[in-house]
Amino acid sequence: MNLTNLVVIVLTVLLSAIAQLLLKIGVTNSTGGEKIGGMADLLKLFFSLPVMGGVTIYGLSVLVRLWVLSRVPLSIAYPFVGLSFIFTLIFGYFILGENVNAWRIFGTLLIACGCMFVARS
Repeated sequence: MNLTNLVVIVLTVLLSAIAQLLLKIGVTNSTGGEKIGGMADLLKLFFSLPVMGGVTIYGLSVLVRLWVLSRVPLSIAYPFVGLSFIFTLIFGYFILGENVNAWRIFGTLLIACGCMFVARS
């Protein structure tokens, strides 16, 4: 795999993780920590700026992913999705202030190592 493909694969994963972060921020801000009740809550939530941003970034990541899949075998490209675990762990800790313990870090790194093994095979 060439460097361009690798960079673009990582970009798609990063965009997906950013989308997750925005969706979480949107849900938290719009509901105040309460559970979503019904369709009215979902529609209100969907039209919040962070959620719309997250959905838009997801769409962009899908378009970039299509470019990747036209150049790289699925069995190589897809395992990189495991990197999203690392990105979301970092975002959760540094941006959302979520609790991160040694087991969570170990499990996340274990997933990432597995992805690397698959990609190098």
